[in-house]
Amino acid sequence: MRTLYLALKYLAILLWSSFVVFPFLWALSTSFKTANGVTSGATYLPWVDYEPSLLGWESLFGGAGGINIFGPYLNSVIVTVSASVVSLVLGTLAAYGLSRFRFRAGFVKNGDITFFFISQRILPPIVLAMPFFLMLQTLGLLDTLPGLVIVYIALLLPIAVWVMVDFFNNVPRELDEMAWLDGCNPIQTFLRVILPNSLPGLVVAGMFCLIFGWNDFFFAFTLTFTNTQLLPVAIVSLNSSVTPWWALSAACLVSVAPLLLLAFLAERFLSRGNLAGAVR
Repeated sequence: MRTLYLALKYLAILLWSSFVVFPFLWALSTSFKTANGVTSGATYLPWVDYEPSLLGWESLFGGAGGINIFGPYLNSVIVTVSASVVSLVLGTLAAYGLSRFRFRAGFVKNGDITFFFISQRILPPIVLAMPFFLMLQTLGLLDTLPGLVIVYIALLLPIAVWVMVDFFNNVPRELDEMAWLDGCNPIQTFLRVILPNSLPGLVVAGMFCLIFGWNDFFFAFTLTFTNTQLLPVAIVSLNSSVTPWWALSAACLVSVAPLLLLAFLAERFLSRGNLAGAVR
Protein backbone atom coordinates (compact mmCIF):
# COMPACT_ATOMS: atom_id res chain seq x y z
CA MET A 1 0.00 0.00 0.00
CA ARG A 2 2.78 2.44 0.87
CA THR A 3 4.53 1.68 -2.43
CA LEU A 4 1.33 2.46 -4.33
CA TYR A 5 0.90 5.68 -2.37
CA LEU A 6 4.45 6.82 -3.15
CA ALA A 7 4.03 5.90 -6.82
CA LEU A 8 0.83 7.94 -7.11
CA LYS A 9 2.38 10.81 -5.16
CA TYR A 10 5.44 11.10 -7.40
CA LEU A 11 3.31 10.60 -10.51
CA ALA A 12 1.13 13.54 -9.47
CA ILE A 13 4.24 15.65 -8.78
CA LEU A 14 5.70 14.70 -12.16
CA LEU A 15 2.49 15.57 -14.02
CA TRP A 16 2.15 18.89 -12.21
CA SER A 17 5.81 19.75 -12.79
CA SER A 18 5.42 18.98 -16.49
CA PHE A 19 2.32 21.19 -16.61
CA VAL A 20 4.24 24.08 -15.01
CA VAL A 21 7.52 23.70 -16.90
CA PHE A 22 6.09 23.04 -20.39
CA PRO A 23 5.21 26.71 -21.17
CA PHE A 24 8.78 27.74 -20.35
CA LEU A 25 10.21 24.98 -22.54
CA TRP A 26 7.86 26.00 -25.34
CA ALA A 27 8.94 29.65 -25.01
CA LEU A 28 12.59 28.59 -24.99
CA SER A 29 12.08 26.54 -28.14
CA THR A 30 10.16 29.34 -29.87
CA SER A 31 12.83 31.90 -29.01
CA PHE A 32 15.27 30.06 -31.29
CA LYS A 33 12.89 29.86 -34.25
CA THR A 34 12.36 32.07 -37.28
CA ALA A 35 9.07 33.13 -38.86
CA ASN A 36 9.03 29.95 -40.95
CA GLY A 37 9.76 27.81 -37.91
CA VAL A 38 6.80 29.33 -36.04
CA THR A 39 4.24 29.22 -38.85
CA SER A 40 5.13 25.79 -40.25
CA GLY A 41 3.47 23.93 -37.38
CA ALA A 42 4.43 22.57 -33.98
CA THR A 43 8.12 21.72 -33.78
CA TYR A 44 10.12 20.85 -30.71
CA LEU A 45 13.68 19.66 -31.34
CA PRO A 46 16.31 22.03 -32.79
CA TRP A 47 18.33 20.71 -35.74
CA VAL A 48 15.75 17.91 -36.01
CA ASP A 49 12.36 19.62 -36.41
CA TYR A 50 13.65 23.10 -37.26
CA GLU A 51 16.83 25.07 -37.87
CA PRO A 52 17.59 27.20 -34.78
CA SER A 53 18.25 30.91 -35.09
CA LEU A 54 19.37 33.68 -32.74
CA LEU A 55 17.09 36.24 -34.41
CA GLY A 56 14.75 36.41 -31.41
CA TRP A 57 17.57 37.03 -28.95
CA GLU A 58 19.36 39.50 -31.22
CA SER A 59 16.17 41.60 -31.39
CA LEU A 60 16.44 42.18 -27.63
CA PHE A 61 19.86 43.76 -27.96
CA GLY A 62 19.32 46.23 -30.76
CA GLY A 63 18.96 43.78 -33.66
CA ALA A 64 16.92 44.49 -36.77
CA GLY A 65 13.40 45.58 -35.80
CA GLY A 66 14.17 45.01 -32.14
CA ILE A 67 14.92 47.01 -28.99
CA ASN A 68 17.79 47.57 -26.64
CA ILE A 69 16.47 45.88 -23.53
CA PHE A 70 19.22 47.04 -21.14
CA GLY A 71 17.73 50.48 -20.45
CA PRO A 72 14.12 49.36 -19.81
CA TYR A 73 15.39 46.40 -17.79
CA LEU A 74 17.46 48.64 -15.51
CA ASN A 75 14.57 51.09 -15.18
CA SER A 76 12.23 48.29 -14.11
CA VAL A 77 14.73 47.06 -11.54
CA ILE A 78 15.20 50.55 -10.07
CA VAL A 79 11.48 51.38 -9.91
CA THR A 80 10.31 47.99 -8.66
CA VAL A 81 12.98 47.49 -6.01
CA SER A 82 12.79 51.07 -4.72
CA ALA A 83 8.99 51.07 -4.49
CA SER A 84 8.94 47.59 -2.93
CA VAL A 85 11.47 48.46 -0.24
CA VAL A 86 9.69 51.68 0.75
CA SER A 87 6.29 49.96 0.67
CA LEU A 88 7.56 47.08 2.79
CA VAL A 89 9.06 49.41 5.42
CA LEU A 90 6.02 51.66 5.69
CA GLY A 91 3.57 48.77 5.35
CA THR A 92 5.27 46.77 8.09
CA LEU A 93 5.15 49.70 10.51
CA ALA A 94 1.50 50.37 9.72
CA ALA A 95 0.61 46.69 9.99
CA TYR A 96 2.30 46.35 13.39
CA GLY A 97 0.37 49.34 14.70
CA LEU A 98 -2.93 47.96 13.37
CA SER A 99 -2.19 44.54 14.84
CA ARG A 100 -0.99 45.53 18.31
CA PHE A 101 -2.83 48.78 19.11
CA ARG A 102 -6.47 49.78 18.97
CA PHE A 103 -7.52 52.87 17.01
CA ARG A 104 -10.98 54.38 16.88
CA ALA A 105 -12.36 57.52 15.25
CA GLY A 106 -16.12 57.42 15.57
CA PHE A 107 -17.27 54.20 13.93
CA VAL A 108 -13.92 53.66 12.18
CA LYS A 109 -11.86 50.91 13.83
CA ASN A 110 -8.75 48.87 13.05
CA GLY A 111 -10.60 46.49 10.74
CA ASP A 112 -12.00 49.42 8.75
CA ILE A 113 -8.55 50.95 8.36
CA THR A 114 -7.13 47.62 7.17
CA PHE A 115 -9.98 47.23 4.68
CA PHE A 116 -9.38 50.79 3.44
CA PHE A 117 -5.81 49.82 2.55
CA ILE A 118 -6.75 46.68 0.63
CA SER A 119 -9.72 48.43 -1.02
CA GLN A 120 -7.22 50.52 -2.96
CA ARG A 121 -6.33 47.33 -4.87
CA ILE A 122 -10.00 46.74 -5.71
CA LEU A 123 -10.25 49.95 -7.71
CA PRO A 124 -9.80 49.50 -11.48
CA PRO A 125 -6.45 51.01 -12.51
CA ILE A 126 -8.15 53.28 -15.05
CA VAL A 127 -9.84 55.14 -12.16
CA LEU A 128 -6.44 56.17 -10.80
CA ALA A 129 -4.79 56.96 -14.12
CA MET A 130 -5.97 60.57 -14.46
CA PRO A 131 -5.33 61.59 -10.79
CA PHE A 132 -1.81 60.11 -10.96
CA PHE A 133 -1.19 61.79 -14.32
CA LEU A 134 -2.27 65.22 -13.04
CA MET A 135 -0.34 64.80 -9.79
CA LEU A 136 2.92 63.92 -11.55
CA GLN A 137 2.39 66.66 -14.11
CA THR A 138 1.94 69.23 -11.33
CA LEU A 139 5.07 67.98 -9.53
CA GLY A 140 7.09 67.91 -12.75
CA LEU A 141 7.67 64.16 -12.34
CA LEU A 142 5.76 62.90 -15.37
CA ASP A 143 7.81 60.46 -17.48
CA THR A 144 10.48 60.10 -14.77
CA LEU A 145 11.69 57.27 -12.57
CA PRO A 146 10.96 59.11 -9.27
CA GLY A 147 7.41 59.74 -10.44
CA LEU A 148 6.87 56.06 -11.18
CA VAL A 149 8.38 55.11 -7.81
CA ILE A 150 5.83 57.34 -6.03
CA VAL A 151 2.95 55.80 -7.98
CA TYR A 152 4.17 52.26 -7.39
CA ILE A 153 4.51 52.91 -3.64
CA ALA A 154 0.84 53.89 -3.60
CA LEU A 155 0.00 50.67 -5.45
CA LEU A 156 2.19 48.30 -3.42
CA LEU A 157 1.71 49.71 0.09
CA PRO A 158 -1.79 48.16 0.50
CA ILE A 159 -0.37 44.73 -0.37
CA ALA A 160 2.35 45.01 2.27
CA VAL A 161 -0.12 46.18 4.93
CA TRP A 162 -2.62 43.44 4.09
CA VAL A 163 -0.07 40.62 4.25
CA MET A 164 1.77 41.85 7.34
CA VAL A 165 -1.37 42.59 9.42
CA ASP A 166 -2.47 39.00 8.97
CA PHE A 167 0.99 37.72 9.86
CA PHE A 168 1.42 39.93 12.94
CA ASN A 169 -2.01 38.79 14.17
CA ASN A 170 -0.63 35.24 14.23
CA VAL A 171 2.50 36.19 16.17
CA PRO A 172 1.86 35.46 19.89
CA ARG A 173 1.32 38.58 21.94
CA GLU A 174 3.24 36.87 24.71
CA LEU A 175 6.40 37.80 22.80
CA ASP A 176 5.58 41.49 23.27
CA GLU A 177 4.84 40.99 26.94
CA MET A 178 8.09 39.12 27.56
CA ALA A 179 10.02 41.86 25.81
CA TRP A 180 8.33 44.50 27.98
CA LEU A 181 9.22 42.52 31.09
CA ASP A 182 12.84 42.51 29.87
CA GLY A 183 12.75 46.31 29.72
CA CYS A 184 12.06 46.91 26.02
CA ASN A 185 9.87 49.79 24.89
CA PRO A 186 7.38 49.26 22.00
CA ILE A 187 9.93 50.29 19.34
CA GLN A 188 12.61 48.01 20.73
CA THR A 189 10.07 45.20 21.01
CA PHE A 190 9.18 45.61 17.36
CA LEU A 191 12.77 45.81 16.10
CA ARG A 192 14.45 43.22 18.36
CA VAL A 193 11.71 40.65 18.93
CA ILE A 194 8.74 40.83 16.55
CA LEU A 195 10.54 41.72 13.33
CA PRO A 196 13.13 38.89 13.50
CA ASN A 197 10.30 36.43 14.14
CA SER A 198 8.34 37.83 11.18
CA LEU A 199 10.87 37.03 8.47
CA PRO A 200 8.53 34.68 6.54
CA GLY A 201 5.85 37.35 6.43
CA LEU A 202 8.35 39.95 5.27
CA VAL A 203 9.52 37.61 2.51
CA VAL A 204 5.98 36.92 1.33
CA ALA A 205 5.01 40.61 1.39
CA GLY A 206 8.23 41.55 -0.39
CA MET A 207 7.68 38.92 -3.08
CA PHE A 208 4.12 40.10 -3.67
CA CYS A 209 5.32 43.71 -3.98
CA LEU A 210 8.10 42.76 -6.39
CA ILE A 211 5.82 40.61 -8.54
CA PHE A 212 3.03 43.18 -8.79
CA GLY A 213 5.47 46.02 -9.41
CA TRP A 214 7.55 44.11 -11.96
CA ASN A 215 4.51 42.97 -13.97
CA ASP A 216 2.66 46.29 -14.04
CA PHE A 217 2.04 47.52 -17.57
CA PHE A 218 -0.85 49.96 -17.30
CA PHE A 219 0.80 52.72 -15.25
CA ALA A 220 4.19 52.16 -16.87
CA PHE A 221 2.47 52.82 -20.20
CA THR A 222 0.17 55.72 -19.26
CA LEU A 223 2.64 57.72 -17.15
CA THR A 224 5.70 57.54 -19.43
CA PHE A 225 6.42 58.70 -22.96
CA THR A 226 9.97 58.74 -24.36
CA ASN A 227 12.40 59.59 -21.56
CA THR A 228 11.49 56.64 -19.35
CA GLN A 229 10.48 53.16 -20.44
CA LEU A 230 9.95 50.07 -18.31
CA LEU A 231 10.40 46.47 -19.41
CA PRO A 232 6.71 45.56 -20.01
CA VAL A 233 6.28 48.56 -22.31
CA ALA A 234 9.51 47.76 -24.15
CA ILE A 235 8.36 44.18 -24.73
CA VAL A 236 5.02 45.32 -26.14
CA SER A 237 6.87 47.68 -28.51
CA LEU A 238 8.34 44.59 -30.19
CA ASN A 239 4.93 43.95 -31.76
CA SER A 240 4.33 44.97 -35.35
CA SER A 241 1.97 44.03 -38.18
CA VAL A 242 3.40 40.51 -37.88
CA THR A 243 3.69 39.24 -34.31
CA PRO A 244 7.36 38.26 -33.73
CA TRP A 245 6.75 35.23 -31.52
CA TRP A 246 10.45 34.39 -31.50
CA ALA A 247 11.36 37.80 -30.04
CA LEU A 248 8.41 37.85 -27.63
CA SER A 249 9.36 34.38 -26.36
CA ALA A 250 12.93 35.49 -25.71
CA ALA A 251 11.66 38.63 -23.96
CA CYS A 252 9.28 36.52 -21.86
CA LEU A 253 12.14 34.35 -20.61
CA VAL A 254 14.33 37.36 -19.86
CA SER A 255 11.56 39.16 -17.97
CA VAL A 256 10.47 36.19 -15.88
CA ALA A 257 14.01 35.09 -14.95
CA PRO A 258 14.44 37.53 -11.98
CA LEU A 259 11.14 36.42 -10.42
CA LEU A 260 12.05 32.75 -10.74
CA LEU A 261 15.46 33.39 -9.20
CA LEU A 262 13.84 35.37 -6.39
CA ALA A 263 11.38 32.53 -5.70
CA PHE A 264 14.19 29.96 -5.46
CA LEU A 265 16.23 32.18 -3.14
CA ALA A 266 13.28 33.10 -0.90
CA GLU A 267 11.72 29.63 -0.68
CA ARG A 268 13.68 28.63 2.41
CA PHE A 269 12.37 31.66 4.33
CA LEU A 270 8.69 30.88 3.75
CA SER A 271 8.25 28.42 6.62
CA ARG A 272 6.42 29.69 9.70
CA GLY A 273 8.37 27.28 11.86
CA ASN A 274 10.70 29.99 13.13
CA LEU A 275 8.17 30.82 15.89
CA ALA A 276 8.47 27.39 17.41
CA GLY A 277 9.77 27.71 20.97
CA ALA A 278 9.76 31.50 20.87
CA VAL A 279 7.41 31.73 23.86
CA ARG A 280 8.98 30.76 27.16
